[in-house]
Amino acid sequence: MKTFKFYVMMAAVALVTVSCVENSSKYKAAIAQRDSLAMQKQVLDSNYSQTLTLLNDIETGFSEINQTESDMKVNLKGVESSSNRRAQIIAQMKAIKETMEKNKAKIAQLQRLVGKNSKAAAQLEETIKRLQSELDAKTAQVQSLQAELQQKNIKITELTTTVTEQSKNIAEQSSTIEQQKTTIKGQDANLHTVWYVVASSKQLKEAKIVTGGGLFQSKKLSATDFDQKNFTQADFRNLSSIPTNSKKAKILSLHPADSYNLVTGADNKITIEITNASKFWSASKYLVVQN
Repeated sequence: MKTFKFYVMMAAVALVTVSCVENSSKYKAAIAQRDSLAMQKQVLDSNYSQTLTLLNDIETGFSEINQTESDMKVNLKGVESSSNRRAQIIAQMKAIKETMEKNKAKIAQLQRLVGKNSKAAAQLEETIKRLQSELDAKTAQVQSLQAELQQKNIKITELTTTVTEQSKNIAEQSSTIEQQKTTIKGQDANLHTVWYVVASSKQLKEAKIVTGGGLFQSKKLSATDFDQKNFTQADFRNLSSIPTNSKKAKILSLHPADSYNLVTGADNKITIEITNASKFWSASKYLVVQN
């Protein structure tokens, strides 16, 4: 029995010791360092793998360019007597240009990876220089080929059809974007457009903005009969105050009372000061003031 108790106590001590070690700052620092190193290794492995893939793709691209260029030169020998060869030459030139653009982009991607792979940076930079030099040489060869095509009356316009179409598409997209901007601008203006009128009771009735107002009738705003030309149009974002030119101005349209103030000036005339524009115009986009 005593032996059993002894083993239980030893196990408890071991558990406490392990727990203390796991909670110690040194242990936590070691774990963090281990995780950091694992992460760095993962990043390096990823960069290395990406670098090899890019190098392989670029070399394959140059091989395809060389083969297409060789086939194209064969077609050039009999181009005068075959319209089919002319079409093949145009397609081959297009393929060469597209592959060169892809290689150019991948070389640029390799250059960005140089700083992320310090161990192989010097060797990788030399490889990039070689690839860039090869790309420059191919660019010069393509220009020479284009000159030869011109001599054989293969129109450059045929070679640049894709570029022309792309430019047209870009122009159409730009036009569409501008139209959308105009539409959005118009919608935005409509959203914030309001109308107001400040006039005497007689003028409001004559304009059919107000009806009633007799001995036994209260004044009512007309829903549809009034002519909008009697109102002043404004953008409520730029409208903070409206002078009434009257000492006894009265707002007839519906607007929240806590969204404006009637301020009397030194000349005893009232000005409508809008303190909360969104709230003021929320109930009605039309303000009718009797002066």
